Amino acid sequence: MPTHLTGNPQFDPALPGSWLVDLSHVDLSHVRVNGRTVDGSRLPSPFTPKGDHPEGPAWYATPTVTYAVELGFDIAPIETYVRTQTGRYLDSWYKRPRDAYVETMADMGVTTDLQGAEFLEAMARRKQVDPTLALLETAIKATAKGAIGKLRQRSRGQVPYYDPYPALDRWTWRPDIRAAVLANQRTGLHRKLMKTAAAADLYPVAIGTDAIVYPSPGPSPLDVLPLTPEGKPAPGTFRLGVSPGMAKHQGTQTVLWAEAQFEERGGVFNISNLIKTADPTAGEGE
Repeated sequence: MPTHLTGNPQFDPALPGSWLVDLSHVDLSHVRVNGRTVDGSRLPSPFTPKGDHPEGPAWYATPTVTYAVELGFDIAPIETYVRTQTGRYLDSWYKRPRDAYVETMADMGVTTDLQGAEFLEAMARRKQVDPTLALLETAIKATAKGAIGKLRQRSRGQVPYYDPYPALDRWTWRPDIRAAVLANQRTGLHRKLMKTAAAADLYPVAIGTDAIVYPSPGPSPLDVLPLTPEGKPAPGTFRLGVSPGMAKHQGTQTVLWAEAQFEERGGVFNISNLIKTADPTAGEGE
């Protein structure tokens, strides 16, 4: 059971849990990252699910509050529910889909040692190597995403809305862990966006759940990703690779194509969902 602390407890990034904190004072428009000032107001806020600016106190998972502290802001929790006995709960599960994915990709010719143009070429031809392995790749991704969703499975109408539903009896029903996973993913992505902006003064034009669109002078990710003078990826920015957490090429379209989408569709839509297939319902983010 979590421990409930009140009376403005001291924030401890080592304790997993939820913290009631007011982050409305956080101003990301002038944040120092790697010695440079970055305008984080050009990015969605990492502190809310929809990217809006925080308004008043709200409950945040530990990774989110940790990131606010990392960016240099003062944090004053009001109360918290934390777990003082901790462990790497998902490690044994995570390693299985990770290893399965890496091995399947290697069987299709995309190995962890490939970089740059070699990696992009291997990714482009992988589905022609073996259609069955291509299906397996998709299944592994769906398994990983679906398992995270199961941590907070909701009622499927099995019982009246006011009665407990079966998923609540599972020991794997852990919405707190799901919240921590999503918070870690959201802040990790924002960290890369900020470091990319610091390294190359480069900001995205669209951001989806797992797809980011950057303006580029050429059709390849190699035309846009920042590099060090030695030709290596700038520290903390996006890196091309097959390992989970590294970036893959989702797709490239022209500015004229993008303008045509706005003229044709009108209203509000996210162009990152179209960058690969031009179908907003078929995006498989990379």
